[in-house]
Order: sequence, then structure tokens, then C-alpha cells
Amino acid sequence: METHQTGRFALVTGAGSGIGRAATLALLAAGWHVALAGRRGEALEAVIAEAAVPTGRAVAIPADLRRVEDIDALFAGVLAEFGRLDLLFNNAGVSQGGPIEDVTLEQWQASVETNLTAPFLCAQRAFRIMKAQTPRGGRIINNGSISAHTPRPNSAPYTATKHAISGLTKSLALEGRAHDIACGQIDIGNALTDMTTRMPRGVPQANGTLASEPVMDVRHVGEAVLSMANLPLEANVLFMTVMATKMPYVGRG
Repeated sequence: METHQTGRFALVTGAGSGIGRAATLALLAAGWHVALAGRRGEALEAVIAEAAVPTGRAVAIPADLRRVEDIDALFAGVLAEFGRLDLLFNNAGVSQGGPIEDVTLEQWQASVETNLTAPFLCAQRAFRIMKAQTPRGGRIINNGSISAHTPRPNSAPYTATKHAISGLTKSLALEGRAHDIACGQIDIGNALTDMTTRMPRGVPQANGTLASEPVMDVRHVGEAVLSMANLPLEANVLFMTVMATKMPYVGRG
């Protein structure tokens, strides 16, 4: 499978806002070509306009990753635009939660479909492309979250799926060895996005209290993803934790 262009080619899911937007902007600023995936086409186009890169360097491909047919169309679109894939950033996700006795089956299934099944299906399709292309290989980065290690209160669906992502990351890293495919995971804590604006105002703690938590500029997450992406395939960051320095995660907070 030959590419019709030269350069490095990435696919970022959930690229229209938050961490996906930050990673997309960092990759584009560093010279990557990027396909942006997400449910809202207008948000993807806004990120491309913000990046102000030459035509052809970025393409928006709207997709609902809970739909297998959308995932298939997404990867077909990437190949049609770029001819190869060097990086998949599996970033799209939803945060569902509440007291365990109140979590609905619909909330649980939405979490599993978006946070676990979709990354698996995207990684599967990326593997097929990366194994077949010339030169072969590539990199997959999964967004794990600090919830892949330690839960917040009332977060069973989110925490369970993020713990599962760690297992997926290890399996992909192992299977990728023979095909020059590297896989790593970035675990992010308290990056300031639309989803985390409540943190400085107060969020539930394990001891039952509400407490304000420090946050960091999401731009630093984009820079961390870029540093992982820029490694040669002979090197891999298997797990990286990037977090607000003073957030209550290490020790007793």
C-alpha cells in the first residue's frame, strides 16, 4: 500500500474539542497531516480554521464511533485522503457515572461502546492499514485517563472502561511488535476543558467532601501527545501520566 503524498499522517478521534483539539493543533503545528474525527462536523472545521494550515494538511471526517459503519467510512476516508496512516490517537470518550445503584443500563452501554469498543475497532482497522502499507508500521496512542488507575467517586462505568483500555494498550503493544506498530497510553489528570470547568469550583472527594482541584492548560496535553508521536518506531512510551502538579492524586492530596 503506497502513499500518494509524503509526510506523517495522523488520525485523531474526538478532535473537535478538549484534548483532541489540543493534540490536533500540536500535531498540525509540528508539520503532521491530520484527519479529524468527531460527531460534529462544524467543530472539526473550526479546529482546522484555528490551525490555519495549508489546504490538504487537515481534513474533517464526521463520524459517530458508536456505529461500525461510521468507523469503516472513517478509515476509508483517511486512506482516500492520505494513502497511509502513521498515528492513531484514540481519544474520543464519554463520562457516565453516578451512584452505582442508579447507573442505568443505557449509561453503562454508552460508556462501553464509546470508551472501549470504539477504540478497539479503530485500533483494529489501524493495524490492518499499518501492517499493509510501505513503509510498514505506525503508532497508536490511547487516552486512558488517571481513571485507568484510580477512580473518582461514583464513576463505575467510566473507570471500568478506562481500566480496560490499559489492557487493550498492553495487548496492542505486544501484538504490534512483529509489525513495527508501537502502542502507548497517555493518562491525563485535570486538564482544563469544557468537561473539567467544575474542578476549580469543587468536585466530590473520596471522603465525601467537595474540594476545589487545581487544573492545567490542556495545551500541555497536546504537547505530550506530540512528544510520544514524534518518537521513532524503535522507541515507545508505554504509559505516560501528565497531570496538574498539585491535584490530589499522589499520596493523600
